[in-house]
Amino acid sequence: MSARILIIGGHGKVALLLEPLLAERGDIVTAVIRNPEHTSDVEATGATAAVADVESMDVDQLAELMRGHDVVVWSAGAGGGNPARTYAVDRDAAVRSMDAAAAAGVDRYVMVSYFGARPDHGVPPGHSFFAYAEAKAAADAHLRDSGLAWTIVAPSSLTLDAPTGRIDVDAESSASVPRGDVAAVIAAVIADDTTIRRTIRFNAGDEPIAAAIAG
Repeated sequence: MSARILIIGGHGKVALLLEPLLAERGDIVTAVIRNPEHTSDVEATGATAAVADVESMDVDQLAELMRGHDVVVWSAGAGGGNPARTYAVDRDAAVRSMDAAAAAGVDRYVMVSYFGARPDHGVPPGHSFFAYAEAKAAADAHLRDSGLAWTIVAPSSLTLDAPTGRIDVDAESSASVPRGDVAAVIAAVIADDTTIRRTIRFNAGDEPIAAAIAG
């Protein structure tokens, strides 16, 4: 059965790999992008582009954007470099999107986070990665408390290597994983309700994705 899936951050590297996976299996995909010049890129994947600036939208506006969908995937990010914008997008806009999903009646929510995201992330305050680590920890915590049917997908360092379709969910430390496999994990968790209310941290590995994520 196909699902109506809204991907926020629809022109990101992982999102552009996720969209054709979903479209090819029959899901109806809407990719939210900020820059209208990216429309042709996302529509070439089989998705429909929706131009919207989630950083500036309030909960009601986001809820209107989400209404009628079955799943929200948060794959947006400020891209680092500017702490204020990192907090504005990766924490504040993400949190508003969760509240909006609840208001719109979209129960299923998949967050793309990162392997080390947690309150005790260990990144020192003076480090350039600190704002991102803080923002993601706060957003993930809000999602866990939201009441939504959430899954947090938490890959290690992303590479452009060819995907293998195999991951390792048992490693205690971060290594790396191809972006194509991250996209495949997102697609797989959407289709597998045993992943609801679970955080799935993973590296590249040897276990087929469907088996690795199964609860």
